[in-house]
Amino acid sequence: MVAIVARTGRELQRYHGLQRVVVGCIPYRLKGSIKKSGIEDALEVLVISAQRKGKGMLFPKGGWELDEEIEAAALRETIEEAGVTGEVGGELGKWCFKSKGNDAYYEGHMFPLLVNEELDQWPEKAIRQRHWVSASKAKESCQYAWMREALDLLVARLETPNKLDDITV
Repeated sequence: MVAIVARTGRELQRYHGLQRVVVGCIPYRLKGSIKKSGIEDALEVLVISAQRKGKGMLFPKGGWELDEEIEAAALRETIEEAGVTGEVGGELGKWCFKSKGNDAYYEGHMFPLLVNEELDQWPEKAIRQRHWVSASKAKESCQYAWMREALDLLVARLETPNKLDDITV
């Protein structure tokens, strides 16, 4: 087994103007065919606890660094924070948002991640919990409006008729 170590420091952090650029994924899995059972029954997404207790659930995200491609950074953050890996899909969108903890503004990019492996050990296992939930439950518990919007875009993408034939488990 190879130990995964989280990146630390901000010396390679990307900025767009004064906004720190963050990237993340909405990890998901399908319990069956969306066409047969509907999106609500077939789709589960993985949410993680915030680092600060009592701050709700969210999708994994973190800084995009200068030496990374955007998809690789989103996958790295997801492995570090949620302990899952898989196939990164096309970008869901870009959002500008204000931090809940300070007055900083961020540019956030989100990607879908079709999970193919859940790791037993990952860098932030000791400080985060992960939970598979329905999309509607994730929307209720997610603390960020921009992440809820990204989830809506993922659901819409998965429901698109030309994609349904390709999506079964």
